[in-house]
Amino acid sequence: MFTAKSPADLPSIDTVLGLSGLEFMQAMLRGEIARPPISGLLNYQIAEVFAGQVAFHGAPEFAHTNPMGGVHGGWYGTLLDSCMACAVMTMVPKGSIYTTLEYKVNLTRSIPLGIAIVATGTVDHAGRTTAVAHGEIRGKDDGKLYATGSTTCLIMKG
Repeated sequence: MFTAKSPADLPSIDTVLGLSGLEFMQAMLRGEIARPPISGLLNYQIAEVFAGQVAFHGAPEFAHTNPMGGVHGGWYGTLLDSCMACAVMTMVPKGSIYTTLEYKVNLTRSIPLGIAIVATGTVDHAGRTTAVAHGEIRGKDDGKLYATGSTTCLIMKG
């Protein structure tokens, strides 16, 4: 699996529109399509792809802390936005694209630096123009719940 290092590494719009969202996400999981640059910066990678569900594995590092030394809320938010939106992507038909309209994050406890987590996004509804999903960040080994989220995405014809 490789991370995009320049705009040339990102898939073209023709590639995106030529695959269903599920095919696109499966190709990313297999390493045929570059993972987005932000995943390298924030230390997470795609781990599982199913229709309506995507999981990422990761671990927060010192570079992801706020001035008080805790994991920055933006790290939780980015992981949840990514897993929930990618779950929606698995439901997008060939010839269409999507974007996040809004998302909400609830932090339930702080994640210790370096702990392995699983961020899972699951689609609750996918229609012609909108989709709704929820997500969780849990400890990979202990199953502790660290954060939850919800999102609404807009689905558009390409």
